[in-house]
Amino acid sequence: MTLVKKDKINGDSLGTGRRKSSVARVRVRQGDGKVTINRRPLDEYFVNDQDQKAVVETLAAVELADKVDVIVRVSGGGLTGQSGAVRMGLARALVSFDEALHDALRDGGFLTRDSRMKERKKPGLRGARRGVQFSKR
Repeated sequence: MTLVKKDKINGDSLGTGRRKSSVARVRVRQGDGKVTINRRPLDEYFVNDQDQKAVVETLAAVELADKVDVIVRVSGGGLTGQSGAVRMGLARALVSFDEALHDALRDGGFLTRDSRMKERKKPGLRGARRGVQFSKR
């Protein structure tokens, strides 16, 4: 059971991805392979190769890298968390674009939510687990 989300005005396929505290809203439409993140090209926004690869490998897994345009609005967290959010949102948007891609994306692990979050600070401690330094005198 997959939820297909389409834009009511222009028919773009939509997908939302989350990772740590980052949220990415992704739209996919027919095109020639342009990837735009916060109105900037992919290689300008994600300067790290690892972050660029996380986005590109999703398109490569379903062989649509030069057939669709991707427009992303991402916020929150750091660049690596944002690239993970874009990866998941793009996978969800591609499933909305063509449901036949679901199995390939699921097998590649692109649709799995990474549930690891920052652990909260506890009372009486300096961080989540770090205690105060012991003083003998």
